[in-house]
Amino acid sequence: DLLDLNNPQTIELVAEDGSKYLWEIEAFSASENPQLDNYELNLWYQTSTNYFEPGADASSTIWGTGNAGTQILNKLATTPIDLGNDNLAAKMETLDNGPLAGVFGTPISSGSIFTGVFNSDNIDPSNPQAAIEFGTPFAGRPQALKVKYSYSPGAEDKDKDGNILEFPDACDIYALLEIRSGGKVERLATASFRSSNVQNDLSALEIPFTYGPLDNSFPEYTFPSDHGFVSRDSANFVLPTRITFVGASSFGGANFAGAIGSVLVIDDVEMVYE
Repeated sequence: DLLDLNNPQTIELVAEDGSKYLWEIEAFSASENPQLDNYELNLWYQTSTNYFEPGADASSTIWGTGNAGTQILNKLATTPIDLGNDNLAAKMETLDNGPLAGVFGTPISSGSIFTGVFNSDNIDPSNPQAAIEFGTPFAGRPQALKVKYSYSPGAEDKDKDGNILEFPDACDIYALLEIRSGGKVERLATASFRSSNVQNDLSALEIPFTYGPLDNSFPEYTFPSDHGFVSRDSANFVLPTRITFVGASSFGGANFAGAIGSVLVIDDVEMVYE
């Protein structure tokens, strides 16, 4: 039978032992040195509830934000910003959700942008990432992740209970290359940047990808929490199936920790090849 891959299709595979697996098949254009669709972040569409999201339209975009979860509070932590000459970028700001939200342990909204889908059916006010399905199809082996960014942390970094933390807020910018096959996920490569330093002017930042398992010189937060790495041998040649890119104005935003007023601007999310 022929599969119409204009839209993702689900097929059932039956192993020799009779066990059955459902695979979702997605088609994408092959390229030796692929870039993310709308990597310049110049395309933004207006949603049915009158806020803007990155991409040409809801059905084709590979990008998502947390706005779908926060707009019910009349909060939009990620918005397009015009840099001039028809150049748009993503502005992420950590916002105060108000006193009532604070009582329920959700005092702030961290601005974020990511490759993936925000599934409103899975919204959990206590767990912002529960509704996010991270990643988009990708089959390149970039040497580095390059972005333009500016950052200013807010004055007081606090945890979800309102306690002032001993360290400043920081932005997160990272990309993960993964192999997802047969229900198994393995990390192929990691590019990660976390910083509390003020960067007033939009500046180019190049973050190298590290292929294969990370050693102890990398901070704990860069390691996968619920799966492993590809083997060291295969890390030298295999292609990923997915890429997850994330930018956030507060690194602890998923746990409702951050400094109100932290602002991260990201433009031109580019893959660098040799």
